[in-house]
Amino acid sequence: MAWRRLGQIFAPDGKSPWAHSHAALPAPVHLAGDIFRFFYSSRDTDRRSHVGWVDVEVSERPRVDAAAHAAVMAPGEDGAFDDSGVGVGCVVKTADGFSLYYMGWNLGIRSPWRNAIGLAQSPTLSRAFERFSPGPILDRSPEDPYTLSYPSVFRRGPGDWWMWYGSNLAPAVGNADMQHAIKVARSSDGVRWTRDGTVAVGFATAAEYALARPSVVQIGEKLLMCFACRGERYSIGAASSNDGLNWTRLDETMGLSPSSSGWDSEMTCYPALFWHRERLWLAYNGNGYGATGFGLAVWEGELPL
Repeated sequence: MAWRRLGQIFAPDGKSPWAHSHAALPAPVHLAGDIFRFFYSSRDTDRRSHVGWVDVEVSERPRVDAAAHAAVMAPGEDGAFDDSGVGVGCVVKTADGFSLYYMGWNLGIRSPWRNAIGLAQSPTLSRAFERFSPGPILDRSPEDPYTLSYPSVFRRGPGDWWMWYGSNLAPAVGNADMQHAIKVARSSDGVRWTRDGTVAVGFATAAEYALARPSVVQIGEKLLMCFACRGERYSIGAASSNDGLNWTRLDETMGLSPSSSGWDSEMTCYPALFWHRERLWLAYNGNGYGATGFGLAVWEGELPL
């Protein structure tokens, strides 16, 4: 029972101004048959992140079917909360189209950045995403006083929306003092969220100092989450839950560590779980936080939940 890697699938060729490098934070949406559209965050020459997509045939031999010629979302206007970049959290199908939940950020002075969570919407996947509002839907607050990161949104039923997201537990100006865990918020409409600041997934070892970019799927009555773990090096961790609030770490059985060589030998990070043809798949980034693009893995055997 383990993830079987299918290799690197896509990385930008550097020819597009909005996609000079990186295909970070892959977020799959099923189109038809074996074709999935993977939204991702690229970087321009100023290192500002845009959102594009690539269509992939998800199979034992994945292949790229098509790619966006233009970004479907760009950084916000100067002075907006996302003027320095937009990082994909997830894309959710709704009754009115599709909702893109993302992390937007500003560059700082005493602290290198300030992050918040935004929402953009589109009636169809053939059009660009438009911001729900100029401001974020989740920002710093008494429950999250420092900074927030990539959201994973999951509908468990009508009027029962859940979001898992990253949040700093203490002020930080660098990796040495970062304490970034995963928290949870709830909503009745996917737009207005309530939270109490409780940590849903915390650190497994003293070496860990950041958990980010959660991705959640349902398996029977349980929930499975994968996320990026930052410690001595980046790897992908996992956890299971019966209620969405209390999680048990499963890193040894369902995590994904860097490989011995190649595009994901230095790190594995920014996972996205999804189901296809009754099998569990994992899209993820490798070296350089997505500089080498993203790849796929598929679960072999029974799930240990």
